[in-house]
Amino acid sequence: MKTTWKYSFSVMSIAVLIALSGCSGMNRQDQATVGGAVVGGAAGAVLGGGVLGTAAGAAVGGVIGHEVTKPR
Repeated sequence: MKTTWKYSFSVMSIAVLIALSGCSGMNRQDQATVGGAVVGGAAGAVLGGGVLGTAAGAAVGGVIGHEVTKPR
């Protein structure tokens, strides 16, 4: 149970740091990439557990966020 809280706290801390760093200078596609990476990292931590699951989820989420908002 402690490891779940540890990873949840880590993911939430990273999400808060990203949110506080500000996205005002980013375009829409950059914002979606960062958002996808945060959501993917959180999902990877929950589903895969560990650092590898979090990193893989963040990578996949970032790619999906980037591709979904690609200019047409």
